[in-house]
Amino acid sequence: MTGPLREPAGRPTAAGRIPWRVARLVEVRDETPSARTLVLEVPQWPGHLAGQRVDVRLTAEDGYTARRSYSLAAPTDGSRVVLTVQRVADGEVSPYLTQVFAVGDPVEIRGPIGGWFVWRPQDRDPVLLVAGGSGIVPLMAMVRARAAAASRAPFRLAYSVRTPGDAYYSEELRHRARADPGLDLTRVYTRATPPDWPNPPHRLGLAELSAVAWPAAFAPTCYVCGPNGFVESVADMLVALGHDPARVRTERFGPSGR
Repeated sequence: MTGPLREPAGRPTAAGRIPWRVARLVEVRDETPSARTLVLEVPQWPGHLAGQRVDVRLTAEDGYTARRSYSLAAPTDGSRVVLTVQRVADGEVSPYLTQVFAVGDPVEIRGPIGGWFVWRPQDRDPVLLVAGGSGIVPLMAMVRARAAAASRAPFRLAYSVRTPGDAYYSEELRHRARADPGLDLTRVYTRATPPDWPNPPHRLGLAELSAVAWPAAFAPTCYVCGPNGFVESVADMLVALGHDPARVRTERFGPSGR
């Protein structure tokens, strides 16, 4: 979306529907050259679960609107909502959010949305998280929620990216994995690796996933998020390794005008 934006009004919705709320940007952090974390203040935010998402709506002065969904990147924290947005060059929403949107600016959001791809702090089963690219966002919310709740549920995270520069939350993940024996982290690079990395660039395959994942006999809950092809491949491999399809939860995204 180009051109000036109109001040959002937080328009009401019909009874029973999730209302639009006016949020304001209070903090920004660059994760990569093309991805930015946005911290929003949302009055009367009802709270959310790790893995849920929100809709973001932009309205131009001529009344044209554009709306996209973004996963929440952190657990519920009062009236604060955290998103990480990957810029898509020809998108209608993400270029504004990552290049123009400034601290103090308003934006309309609606949520939380979703109830299947979520992790709850009271869950005690082993958890496998498998992320491709920006699919790390809702899984990072789960990692952070686990830490915030001091949960002892064991987590394993496999994170696949093209290059080290494409990885989100690199330092935070490294610190958490070193400090928390209940969180195992495996990184996979498909195009370029860091200097002195022990393995050449490659895609996550069946043998490596078998080594990274919990044994199927442990009945872990598996969360897989990323591009369509990545999610389909990982979900199929998990089932081939004996995991119950009902315990393999997926969230995927494809080419869009984000």
